Amino acid sequence: MEAHQLTLSLSATPAAVSAARHETADAMAGWKAEELNGDVLHTAGLVISELLANAVQHADTDHVSMAVRLIDAALRIEVWDSSPVLPRPRLPDDHSEDGRGLFLVAALTDRYGAKPTPTGKRCWAEIDLTIRSDRETAVSLPLQRS
Repeated sequence: MEAHQLTLSLSATPAAVSAARHETADAMAGWKAEELNGDVLHTAGLVISELLANAVQHADTDHVSMAVRLIDAALRIEVWDSSPVLPRPRLPDDHSEDGRGLFLVAALTDRYGAKPTPTGKRCWAEIDLTIRSDRETAVSLPLQRS
């Protein structure tokens, strides 16, 4: 599979999250990779939104960066911000408006994590495309009665 990549530097504003999601969706559609079906693109959009929204909320500067890469059979999403504080999953109460992002990322992806960098942190998530392809095949097969 051919490797594809998009890297963006964004202002740390809520509007940048939506703009980046649309730009990455357009770029991934242009890669014309059969593994990037509608479900994967939708999932990637949600993950991008969650990771970028967290970065924007916690950035200590005016900019955040992100990259989306299709390498072998995985789609990797990475977001960098200037805060050294690593994200931690927490259970929000019923009235909280935030605090669910990492749970969504964990549910939607096959692997995710965060690492400190010399200038802040890098949060990442991967969607394994071969596993998703196998799942889709298994779901689409008709049931057989014995």
